[in-house]
Amino acid sequence: MDQLNLSESEWRQRLTPEQYHVLREAGTERAFAGRYTDTKADGIYRCAGCQLELFDSDDKYDSGSGWPSFTRPVAPDHVSEHSDSSHGMVRTEVRCARCDGHQGHVFPDGPPPTGLRYCINSVSLDFRARGDDGGS
Repeated sequence: MDQLNLSESEWRQRLTPEQYHVLREAGTERAFAGRYTDTKADGIYRCAGCQLELFDSDDKYDSGSGWPSFTRPVAPDHVSEHSDSSHGMVRTEVRCARCDGHQGHVFPDGPPPTGLRYCINSVSLDFRARGDDGGS
């Protein structure tokens, strides 16, 4: 997969301040504050930084965590996982494989069939309804 490598000033021009904080500085939005937490529409969630398809609404569920949660990415190679020992705990960070943008974390407490909970920040996502080609 081709990588998207931009300078920090290019990222700041491309993203809102909140998106920059989450995607480029591994920030987190407040629980239950994200625009996609309760979204039930049919479609694909893309990386807000580079538009790579990351999650399908068919794999979204209400985890009660306050963030959009998914059981799996659309393709294993569309996300990368990294050890995160910030905040006094060890977690697995999830990033976009194309632009290395922070998405959230994955936990081993999800429902079948994977048993995984990809807990993702709404601000790091861009939702596109199925059948909407985005004008292209």
